[in-house]
This record gives sequence, C-alpha cells and structure tokens, in this order.
Amino acid sequence: MTRFFTSDRRQQALYGWLLLMPALVLLSLFAFIPAATTLWASFFSRATVRHPTAFVGIDNYHNLIADPAFWHIVGNNLTYAAVTIPISVALALIMALWANANIPARSFVRTAYFLPTMLPMIAAANLWLFFYTPGLGLFDRVTALFGMGPTNWLGQPETALWAVIVVTIWKESGFFMIFYLAALQTIAPDLREAARIEGASRWAYTRRVVLPLLMPTTLFILINAMINSVRLIDHLFILTKGGPNNASKLLLYWVWEMAFAYLDQPSAAVLTVMIIAVLGCIATVQFIFFERRTHYR
Repeated sequence: MTRFFTSDRRQQALYGWLLLMPALVLLSLFAFIPAATTLWASFFSRATVRHPTAFVGIDNYHNLIADPAFWHIVGNNLTYAAVTIPISVALALIMALWANANIPARSFVRTAYFLPTMLPMIAAANLWLFFYTPGLGLFDRVTALFGMGPTNWLGQPETALWAVIVVTIWKESGFFMIFYLAALQTIAPDLREAARIEGASRWAYTRRVVLPLLMPTTLFILINAMINSVRLIDHLFILTKGGPNNASKLLLYWVWEMAFAYLDQPSAAVLTVMIIAVLGCIATVQFIFFERRTHYR
C-alpha cells in the first residue's frame, strides 16, 4: 500500500513538472537567464581595443550614481510616472463606467475609447508629431484662435516631457479601460437591485460596492502602469529622442542609448539591474499593501 501511494505521488509530481515545463523553459530563456547574464555583466568594465574587459565589482554602480545625468533622468521618470499612472487609471475607470452604462451608441463609445490602443506605437507617435508641429500642428492652430504664437512643444525643455506625458495618457487610458470594463461586467446585477431597494444613491453604490469589487483589477492595472512607466521608448524615438538636453529622456531610452549608441554595455547592464530591482520592490509592496484591501470572489 505504501509503495502504491509513493508511486502515485511521484506520478503526480512528474505530471505537475511536465505542466510547468513549457512556462519554465520560456521564463528561463527570456527572463531568468538574461537577468542573470545582465547582472554578471554589470560587474565588468567596458571593453576597448587596448583594454579588455575586467572585473571591477560595484564600481560601475558607483560611477552611475555619481553621474548627474542619472539623477536628472530618474527625476524625469518619477515625474512621468507620478502623472501618467493616476491620470490614466482614473480616466480608464471613468470611461469604463460610462461605456458599461446603458447609453445610446454604447458600442461606438467603447470602440472610440479603445481606438488609440489599437494604433501601433510608431503610428500614434507620428500622429501626435503632426499635432505638435510648430505653426502647423493642431495645438498651435487652436492656440492661434486666442492670439497666441506658435510653440515648439517638443523642442523646449519646459514642455517636451509634458508633451510625451499627454501622448502616454491618451494611449494607455483606453487599454486600461478594457480591463475595468471586463471586471464591471462580472459584477452581479442583483447587487445593484439590492442597493436600489436599500435606497443607496449611485455614488454610494459605486463607492461601497463597485470600487471594492474592482480592487483586484485595480491592483493588476497599477502594476502594469508602473511597468509601462519605465519601458517607454517608441514614442521618444519619434517625438523627442530624449531631448532637448535630456529634458524628456527616460530610463529605458537611456539604457538603449548606452548599449547601442555609446556601446557602453556595462553601464546599460547596471541601469537595467537597478530598474528591475526597483520594480520588483515596488510590486512587492503593492501586493502586500493592496492585498488587505482587495476583495476576491
């Protein structure tokens, strides 16, 4: 009997490992191994014709932290994240609530909200590049009606980053709306009827019932928005290329620039490791903090 149970457990364990194998192989090839390789590369110096690469420990980390451009670009990314994440999530929730309501042309409204998400990143950036064109773009045409002169939205340090932020909010709000809309459609209509019977207002029903039930979706969206806030690179290629004078440069674009424009692989590896570590810590804190306030059904 003992041998039978032991054999059965081994078969179940083998079956479980076989089920995990495809995901484990893919994660190893595209996540675990590249991350370990990047971490190892961050401890070596930059190779030149005369000086081959050598182990330097954490000197690369010290050099990057001592670089004033690092803190300037980190500040850009923090501003970018602090503005785009809450506004995109709030707009997504508002749009989902409206698109889920019983309104005329509801399918058209949903399509209109989701249309920016369907556009390729490069196409969307080129579209906004036309909007921002000084003297000819849509924004300058509108401001000219109020007697204002043309503005170089993408060429001024004061406006370049904010111009990129507007494009991101426009692009991501519709994407996050889809998740909220799907979550809203899983809420039982009986809850709304019960709230009406109890005399609860629409705001009270939304605050007391809908928002708590949407917390798992909100947690998922916040983590995705946080990751998106450090992985923007397509729009910067088209709109500003990180300029002027690093005014709109973000971390991932700087990683690409160091790795492929300056051929400084160790510095790019150091910055990549730091980004992954910070994102992992923030995601862990988010899970711990929101887990207590999340309602699952």
